Amino acid sequence: MSYLQAVFLGLVQGLTEFLPVSSSGHLAILQHFFGVKTDEVLLFTVMLHVGTLVSIFIMYHKDIWELIVELGLTIKDICTGKGLRLSERPVRKLGVMMITATIPTAVIGFAFNDFFESLYSRILFIGIGFLITGTEMYLAEKIGSNSRDIDTMTFGNALLVGVMQGIAIYPGVSRSGSTLVGGLAGGLKRDFAIRFAFLISIPSIFGSALLEGKDALESGIDPAVLGPVAVGMLVAAVSGVLAIKAMIKIVSDKKLKYFSYYVWALGAAVIIYSITVR
Repeated sequence: MSYLQAVFLGLVQGLTEFLPVSSSGHLAILQHFFGVKTDEVLLFTVMLHVGTLVSIFIMYHKDIWELIVELGLTIKDICTGKGLRLSERPVRKLGVMMITATIPTAVIGFAFNDFFESLYSRILFIGIGFLITGTEMYLAEKIGSNSRDIDTMTFGNALLVGVMQGIAIYPGVSRSGSTLVGGLAGGLKRDFAIRFAFLISIPSIFGSALLEGKDALESGIDPAVLGPVAVGMLVAAVSGVLAIKAMIKIVSDKKLKYFSYYVWALGAAVIIYSITVR
């Protein structure tokens, strides 16, 4: 892999991971047309995920630090018999809601991972995933004003967001888009819905990196690719920060419909290609 390819793929990963267009779908399409096998770029894929994780930590470092501190206080309160006290501790409640949302995502992932992975072998299914993403974004713009924040968020809201994130394992379906729609459908405020969507992506992205990292280590690492891998990870981190900032503004300004048009067009093109070209 050349440095130019690493920069290009890192840019694609960083932008599409957080914009509602599906990073997995875009990378799968690029690998298909470039003739790159998944096992040949496994380490690179893992480090791109690490790069996007860095983006979230940069953008939400205050939230993440508060959650870590609150975890220690939670353990102390439980050990001293004070209980969870969720109504008194909004940061604690945020952490509990993140854990709750992660549960259905993990269940769906473990139960259907092999099935979803098999769909990557045919770009027809990726095209269908893009159409689903476009529809999600279109519907998100139709959802009216919402009023729920962390104080009024329910466990049902968290479970719905988690299920939507689990569905996004399907190739071509955007994780950020699906979780955002799940939050908005549950009545979460737009700014809180996108914040929650990005925060709960941390365990999901981290889990994917761990599983793929194990496979990458088992398949061996070529020292010659370490340079391009490092560059790609850096580009993914920087572009990821830009994408998160853009996504926050896009959600606030209600301009998700433009992404609908893009992924609908891309999905239609991919489906037509898959049907007509052998």
